[in-house]
Amino acid sequence: MMNLMNVLLMAPPTQGANQNPLMQFLPLILIGIVFYFFMIRPQTKKMKDQRNFIEGIKKGDKVVTIGGIHGKIAEINDDTYMLEIENGVKMKIDKVSVSLEASKKLNS
Repeated sequence: MMNLMNVLLMAPPTQGANQNPLMQFLPLILIGIVFYFFMIRPQTKKMKDQRNFIEGIKKGDKVVTIGGIHGKIAEINDDTYMLEIENGVKMKIDKVSVSLEASKKLNS
């Protein structure tokens, strides 16, 4: 009985024509799909929302910068905003430095 088990366990796997090459790559394909839906797609959606938010800002909107500075948009230029911080104090900031998440919390 023991000799029969040893012979069966030591036998090389059969190389038949019925093995599908797609089945060998299926785990890699599934990992790629999961990676796309859980990492790439949400990040691109977040970038699109940030871009739309920055394009939709108008004079008088209250915003928060990435650095945590709260203020109101006083002037809009090509690549910059003039941010009024307090009592006429103004600061020039880049458009990309406005935070979507912090500004949503401020306006909610």
